[in-house]
Amino acid sequence: MIEKTVGQIVRDMAHSYGDVEAYVYPEHQIRKTYREFDQETDDLAKAFIGLGIRKGEHVAIWSDNKREWLLSQYATGKMGAVLVTVNTNYQQAELTYLLEQSDATTLILGEEFKGTSYIEIINAICPELSASEKGNLQNSKLPHLKRVIVMSDNDYPGIFTWSEFAAYAEQVSDQTLEEQFASLHIDDVINIQYTSGTTGFPKGVMLTHSNIVNNAQLIGDYMKLTEKDRVCIPVPFFHCFGCVLGTLAAVTHGATMVLLEQFDPLKVLRAVQDEKCTALHGVPTMFIAELNHPEYHTFDTSSLRTGIMAGSPCPIEVMKKVIHDMGADEITICYGQTESSPVITQTRPDDAIEKRVATVGKPHPGVEVKIIDPLTGQEVASGEPGELCTRGYLIMKGYYNNDEATEAAIDQEGWLHTGDIAVMDEDGYIAITGRIKDMIIRGGENIYPREIEEFLYQHPAIQDVQVVGVPDAKYGEELMAWIILKEGSALTEEELRSYCRGKISHHKIPKYIEFTDAYPMTASGKIQKYVLRERSLEKTGMKTS
Repeated sequence: MIEKTVGQIVRDMAHSYGDVEAYVYPEHQIRKTYREFDQETDDLAKAFIGLGIRKGEHVAIWSDNKREWLLSQYATGKMGAVLVTVNTNYQQAELTYLLEQSDATTLILGEEFKGTSYIEIINAICPELSASEKGNLQNSKLPHLKRVIVMSDNDYPGIFTWSEFAAYAEQVSDQTLEEQFASLHIDDVINIQYTSGTTGFPKGVMLTHSNIVNNAQLIGDYMKLTEKDRVCIPVPFFHCFGCVLGTLAAVTHGATMVLLEQFDPLKVLRAVQDEKCTALHGVPTMFIAELNHPEYHTFDTSSLRTGIMAGSPCPIEVMKKVIHDMGADEITICYGQTESSPVITQTRPDDAIEKRVATVGKPHPGVEVKIIDPLTGQEVASGEPGELCTRGYLIMKGYYNNDEATEAAIDQEGWLHTGDIAVMDEDGYIAITGRIKDMIIRGGENIYPREIEEFLYQHPAIQDVQVVGVPDAKYGEELMAWIILKEGSALTEEELRSYCRGKISHHKIPKYIEFTDAYPMTASGKIQKYVLRERSLEKTGMKTS
């Protein structure tokens, strides 16, 4: 295990690969070496200290993948403030909840995101802001919140501009920073990442330097990353995919980060081509959007070697296209969750192709995994489905200010219960078949949506498919498939059912089929199945209220 803080990793890379590009923003023509990156984050760490922010204080950050977000991640990693990541899609009620629940003393924010004014939202939450002295906000609902910083030099009442914030570095000596840097411990919490909150309120996952540095190191090792790699990262920083599998996995190996502020398939393809990226990250829906873009074939992706597909179950057919069409023949699949820092298992480039496309690989070194019967708690036999549990260095310190939820997630023996249904084969490879709450029970038969989705993906007209369960008076539940067709393709419900007959069991053929143009998505690119279930109830007339 690596016994280093996030900040020590940056300094190590500056020493070893000082002239290698640390990050590139193609859309802004910004390029910085590791030596420059180290200096930038030292300066910003001093600005945090100069502003009065202390080790252990909670600093919330709310924007898309701006350069200021990246620098803040590693500057706080050097001076010990805890970075609290905020979902870019949050609105007023959600932001209020997060700031209150996290006890954040500081909020760093962008001006807007996709037409939503973040400035208007924070002023609605804190009407006192406009009349406040900068850095001295008084709000009874959020008693801890004192400072708001905007990622621009536009002046807003009560809010520090980025330049005003950065200037506080001048008040802090190098020695003061070094003393604070040296005081950090690998088991200190350095990130609080909020879960999506699809059931109940979001929970703040407390992750330490040790959690995320070691996880990132192993992720990059599995990808065979070196200082010669260039990793395209279009996934959001606020999610662990962006800031651990993305930036930190690159930084731990001295690789270059090629960054996009927001996902756009055309910008991704252009960045891969122009920057000669060797790795590309994305959730399955991102890869699907890239592969199906009308201009896809005009771009050269031959520089690609690896990357990560993760965030939700990865369709086998999509994996095959990324390997064979895009040329990322060493791409890996990662599986995990925020509570496990986040990666539990990962495929290796030298795994057999069947294992690489049909499983999520084996557990990382130092990670224990067991598959249990969720009712009895007993381990199940090889090949039998059950709940995946994991234990090791990667487990979060707990949910912030939520002991009850922590105790529900981590048992007395230290096992994190993921809530995911998994099957482990005789070779130790794991396949994820869905969430326990997503399993469909039709007439006493357990049906896993993933199995049906994988089968339907093979139809030549289908671009994407999601299967959910809906109530049924006779069988308890029936299947409903939501299908996105490829551009220019046509398919009827009856044609699809005919395709299924004789190929899969009758009870696995969806009773309901709905064609759609898009799925409800989270800001991190995950499909919101619970929203699809709600829509399914409406479509089938099963919604009671």
